[in-house]
Amino acid sequence: MPAATMNSVLGPIGPDQLGFTLMHEHVMVAASGLYQAYPDLLGQGPEAKGIEALKKAKAAGIDTIVDCTTFDLGRHAPLLAAVSKGSGVNILNVTGWWLDVPRFMQGVGPNQMAREFVRDLTEGFRGTDIKAAFLKCAADIDGVTRPLEVMARAVARAHRETGVPIMAHSHPATQLARRQIEIFKEEGVDLTRVKIDHCNDTTDTEYLKWILDQGCFVGLDRYPGRITSPAMRTLTLKRLIDMGYGDRLCPSHDCICVAIHNERPDGTMPDTHAYFDHNRDQYLYMHRHVIPMLKEMGTTDAQIRTLFVDNARRFIFGA
Repeated sequence: MPAATMNSVLGPIGPDQLGFTLMHEHVMVAASGLYQAYPDLLGQGPEAKGIEALKKAKAAGIDTIVDCTTFDLGRHAPLLAAVSKGSGVNILNVTGWWLDVPRFMQGVGPNQMAREFVRDLTEGFRGTDIKAAFLKCAADIDGVTRPLEVMARAVARAHRETGVPIMAHSHPATQLARRQIEIFKEEGVDLTRVKIDHCNDTTDTEYLKWILDQGCFVGLDRYPGRITSPAMRTLTLKRLIDMGYGDRLCPSHDCICVAIHNERPDGTMPDTHAYFDHNRDQYLYMHRHVIPMLKEMGTTDAQIRTLFVDNARRFIFGA
């Protein structure tokens, strides 16, 4: 049954409030607790930087972003709330776990973690009334290691209890989603509520077709990216649209607005972080580069609306 509302960092929103949505972004990526303990490492005015970047996004027609920053990626919920309020952009955040499972946590079980994730969804992140909207798990080039399998199963069990959708950080070069989807099937997950992310790190449409044929959504959410050129990423996106899968594709950037500023070898400090140097368009890369290229290849306005409006609503609300 479709959900009537979904948690944003400023409170519940309905399907009609989503608008143009980027389904995999970050306001800040750091280490857990770093924003509170060592904020100067993030450069001057991290909150103001986030607001400025998302004000530009809002002015370009971006209404909502899904912030995929988990606890181990440095999530600071009050920062997200301040940036959302200051920019006018809806921000939906996640609970779950990325790749950094510390040694002292490697004995926890999936039921323990599932209970914690459910609390983030239903009660709020500890010390706040800000609630998560999504569940996230991850694995990468090393495969689904034992600690990451615990987190994947915990996310699956929290999904079964709450019905909340799942996004999975994946590694397409090793076709890792085959194992991740196997785990989800074992746990009884509704695969139509799963999005396999970072899938435009490959041009292998046969593999991507397999994921889509399981019922999952696909996150084509690394732009401009490093492994595959931006042009090939967009060509792969167009091929999947032409194959009939346009209603389950979610393009995005994996943009990081606020991050640690690394000292140069000569001891000076840069004004920007390395992620910014890689994508100076930040959340506007899609509008400035990808959408124009899609239109040049014959993608219609209706198909673009499907990618950025309809698919987000369908995945988030289960409609």
